[in-house]
Amino acid sequence: MARLFGTDGVRGLANVDLTADLAVRLSRSAAAVLASGERPQAILGRDPRPSGEFLEAAVVAGLASAGLDVIRIGVVPTPAVALLTKQTGAALGVMLSASHNPMPDNGIKFFGPGGDKLTDEQEDAIEAGLDVVTSLPVGQKIGRVREDLTAAQTYVDHLVATVPARLDGLRVVVDCANGSASAVGPQTLRALGADVVVLSNQLDGWSINENCGSTHPEALQAAVLEHRADAGIAHDGDADRCLAVDANGTLIDGDHIMGILALAMSRAGTLAHNTLVATVMSNIGLKIALDQAGVSMVETAVGDRYVLQHMRAGGFNLGGEQSGHVVMSDFSTTGDGILTAAHLLAQLSMTGKSLAELAGVVQSLPQVLINVPGVDRAGLANNVDIAAAVAMAEDQLAGSGRVLLRPSGTEPVIRVMVEAATADEAENIAQRLVAHVSSALAL
Repeated sequence: MARLFGTDGVRGLANVDLTADLAVRLSRSAAAVLASGERPQAILGRDPRPSGEFLEAAVVAGLASAGLDVIRIGVVPTPAVALLTKQTGAALGVMLSASHNPMPDNGIKFFGPGGDKLTDEQEDAIEAGLDVVTSLPVGQKIGRVREDLTAAQTYVDHLVATVPARLDGLRVVVDCANGSASAVGPQTLRALGADVVVLSNQLDGWSINENCGSTHPEALQAAVLEHRADAGIAHDGDADRCLAVDANGTLIDGDHIMGILALAMSRAGTLAHNTLVATVMSNIGLKIALDQAGVSMVETAVGDRYVLQHMRAGGFNLGGEQSGHVVMSDFSTTGDGILTAAHLLAQLSMTGKSLAELAGVVQSLPQVLINVPGVDRAGLANNVDIAAAVAMAEDQLAGSGRVLLRPSGTEPVIRVMVEAATADEAENIAQRLVAHVSSALAL
């Protein structure tokens, strides 16, 4: 049986893969694994997807029936749940979101005590306990449920307090992906003095991530040019990602953002061990730029929780992914798109440089990423034909690029990534590998 947890919680088509019954059982099992002591608490937030309403009710039922007091904090970014879990000393936090996935999907993300993402072992324990029948509390030991309407403001105040410079004089376009950033994203940047133009801030839930946000930055790029803005910021549905657009309308990805922040922190002497933690998906150009500045980079598996685990183990304070998950652990226990945006924009204020100038330190190699659907993800590891095709591609690149094939942890696809000296070469090699994967692993 396939593992229920992916790289970022349990995710799937709401009411088909992710049902109310599963949400109740997951919540009860998570309570058994993570909670202890007298009247433990849980923090519960969600993005605005319509399915989040019935899933929220199911999670409340599961947690309260297991004896946890549940604090509902409404539609907030994922990092707000992590923050409130830490600040309140709650036993666990739950965020209902499928992040950048389309509206019909949803997901359940858990945080442990201290607001940390779960380890593989904790997730395995929760999964193992799904069908375990235990006695449930009765009477006064049943959990109670309340709302905290101040949580969003608490989160905004926290973000503002972390930023080293005000943003007065900067015009910024913010694409909220019709998701969790819709209120607090613009609010945070305005509190710091920025002139903010807002895109895609509808909270009806139906249009979350639809032709907007970090997965569809085209409207943001056009708006930055139209409003003659200094920068654009793109979030995803639960606002744990941040991509950017410079004044010329050019997309600035997570590798460039991490490069800007890592070099700034290195110069300020605040980059722990003078090291950035990134994943195997980060472009070689990021490593080259850091090497030239004397900054180290270590790589992890894909998934911001693996970045976080490595950061905690090594005492590092900056890490992230090319997709825009950036973790600044001095201020947050998880990736935070609004925090990232504020600190990135602060570099414009502090240096007087444009975003294009700052991002120019990272010269990315052409990279092609193709998702291959309808294939057996589990069969990738031991397929001889695919291994031979990868070896041939690596020989062709001869050290001037790289190849990475991996099963997605959030979608039913295999990802094929190729970096090469030219875009044409990367595309040709990637398409050849896609053909091998499609043929060898077709379902």
